[in-house]
Amino acid sequence: MVSALLGAVVIGTGLLLLPAASVQPGGVSFLDGLFTAVSAVCVTGLVVLPPSAWTPFGQGVILALIQIGGLGVMTLASVIGLTVLRRMSLRSTLRASAEHPSPLRDMRLLVKGVVLISLAVEAGIALPLVARFALGYDMPFASALWHGVFTAVSSFNNAGFALHPASLMTYVGDPLIILPVCVAIIVGGLGFPVILQLRRHLAPRLWSMNTRLVLVGTAVLLVAGTVVIALLEWDNPATLGALATEDRVLAAFTQSVQTRTAGFNSVDIAAMDTATWLVMDVLMFIGGGPAGTAGGIKITTFAVLFFIILTEVRGERAVNIFGKRLSRAVHRQAISVALLAMALVVTSTVALMWMTDFTLDQILFEVISAFATVGLSTGITADLPVAAEVILILLMVIGRLGPITFASALALRERTRQYEFPKERPIIG
Repeated sequence: MVSALLGAVVIGTGLLLLPAASVQPGGVSFLDGLFTAVSAVCVTGLVVLPPSAWTPFGQGVILALIQIGGLGVMTLASVIGLTVLRRMSLRSTLRASAEHPSPLRDMRLLVKGVVLISLAVEAGIALPLVARFALGYDMPFASALWHGVFTAVSSFNNAGFALHPASLMTYVGDPLIILPVCVAIIVGGLGFPVILQLRRHLAPRLWSMNTRLVLVGTAVLLVAGTVVIALLEWDNPATLGALATEDRVLAAFTQSVQTRTAGFNSVDIAAMDTATWLVMDVLMFIGGGPAGTAGGIKITTFAVLFFIILTEVRGERAVNIFGKRLSRAVHRQAISVALLAMALVVTSTVALMWMTDFTLDQILFEVISAFATVGLSTGITADLPVAAEVILILLMVIGRLGPITFASALALRERTRQYEFPKERPIIG
């Protein structure tokens, strides 16, 4: 599956380099084509060229790459999760089955489920968007259809690619455009296991720990993000300050949703306060649910870290979440994923600071946006040197595939020693 996604990058790059894909005479440069293809397959949304640089053929290639990337990552994560369960001991498997019920019994049904659910959600989001573009903005039906489908696919796959050069800023006060996009982003960010379980069981008592963590974490982060962004930007005339009160609330909510690794923007990110950038850095780094289209270290990883700290503060021995005891192996996996992600972000930030003259705030925002496959930018992407663009390309690939493969590798490599070393405690703090 990983090789298939990388193959899509190679083929997509080749197609985007064709003269027919761009309006520029002779086509785009190799690096611009590669950057765009990687951004699309990794469903990031960072761009070095405006939407107007691509012909309808080029836009179609980008749309196909987004769909392949979104479906591929959800399938890969779901298959890896199923493989991890099958590799466990009988006792662990029974315990995991109790926490992660699923009707899927083989890979083919799993892939089929991912594809059908994705297409159904995208179609459901595209319909109101097409109607609004056609009736509310007097677009010809063919144009409205293309804009609606492209936006729906880009939204559900958390890609953030837009056909309009101003992204969603043109529609900042239009809930009939903004809300369907936000719904698609949230649903895509929940993850396939959560969507599947919600289809089977609406009663919370039947939800697995994973489903509860994702849903509660998503709600908390969305509300907290909306409130903080609104407070910080409420009187900023370049962002929320110039809008009506109800539009300010909608725009703050929209930007909170976008940090869940979607990448659309309904206000000017570059004009935001640096404190808002920092808040968005945190939200982007956390990301969405596992086995979904969102990136980041994942809500479940963040939630596990939160409960580990809470348990230590309380002085308790075991980490208990929703009436279930958390395995110590999960503790180590969450800590490892988070620390390695932070190390990668810090290293990349230092490298880009050395290569460019941009501020730390701008560079950190760009690096986290690439790693978490968000696509939001303070407007510096197109002005980065070649070496910096290469680093962002690597960050997008690692951020898209790294947390999935690393977490699964930790789970599959778990083993017990026949002996133990004597205990000793260093001084902490």
